[in-house]
Amino acid sequence: MEFSAEQIAEILKGKIIGEPTITVNGLAKIEEGRTGTLSFLSNPKYENYIYTTASSICIVNDSFNPSKPLPKTLTLIKVEDAYACFAKLLEVYSNLSKKQAVIEQPTFVDESAKVGAGVYLGAFTYVGKNVEIGENCSIYPNTYLGDNVKIGKQTTLYAGVIVYDACTIGENCILHAGVVIGSDGFGFAPDEHGVYQKIPQIGNVIIEDNVEIGANSTIDRATMGSTIIRKGVKIDNLCQVAHNVEIGENTAMAAQVGIAGSAKIGKRVMIGGQAGISGHLEIADETKIVAQSGVPSSVKKAITLMGSPSFPIDDFKRSFIGFRKLPQLMNRISELEAKLEALTSKNK
Repeated sequence: MEFSAEQIAEILKGKIIGEPTITVNGLAKIEEGRTGTLSFLSNPKYENYIYTTASSICIVNDSFNPSKPLPKTLTLIKVEDAYACFAKLLEVYSNLSKKQAVIEQPTFVDESAKVGAGVYLGAFTYVGKNVEIGENCSIYPNTYLGDNVKIGKQTTLYAGVIVYDACTIGENCILHAGVVIGSDGFGFAPDEHGVYQKIPQIGNVIIEDNVEIGANSTIDRATMGSTIIRKGVKIDNLCQVAHNVEIGENTAMAAQVGIAGSAKIGKRVMIGGQAGISGHLEIADETKIVAQSGVPSSVKKAITLMGSPSFPIDDFKRSFIGFRKLPQLMNRISELEAKLEALTSKNK
């Protein structure tokens, strides 16, 4: 697909500085630009690249004024917010690249399933009984949709996604490759002999609108009731959300986060990579949890936590300073003990 500077400026409501008819057919980082690509500059740290880039078009902020001559082959499009506008273009590009509505073969679609208009079903997809797929969804190859699954409009499931029976996914969601929705919660109880007996997991998973879940993440079904992912939640790759967890609106978590069963995570919480959250606790809205932290108890009010077990970040930093000084303190104690022993011996 090819776009001219004039067309791009119209989409972004921007001002062209240069050649309006110049065209691009791809996107590139400004430092890796080449002829026929579009780049953007919003961070002043990368300004030097704009004077050497081979990109044909670059989106910049209205406030940008070059301090050196620009390449003669470069056309600028000035906008209020270059980063936001480039993101908007990426969305447009992604929509244009979307799969055309077709049901590829071989694919199994149960006769009781309802498939909306404009849906793409990739080859080797399985669609079970009473499944409902909303309009303009993209379901990529090797995806499994169990019985009674419901998927809202404009949602994309990439290759190899597994959605177990009776789970619900909202509108405008994106589930990346290998995501598993509705696998059994980790529920076992030891009998009188210490042998673990499986507790049936008969609940489901509810994912609301505008949620994105990264590759190979898993959301377990509830023992009873529902595991709930509220609207706007963003989950990175390789995350584990256990049974009966509830994650509040617009919360974001980085890769390898683990949330144990029945934890309640508030709205707009930010969780760094590899953090672990114990079960049956509550995390207050707008809490921030630093990477690799372990949270063993409820958080009553918004705070930034760090460490394992975690505690307020300012306290952690002060404690860490003390921890780093431990070798020196131990040496000083040894020296003082030696001097004390020498004095004691002398007095005897």
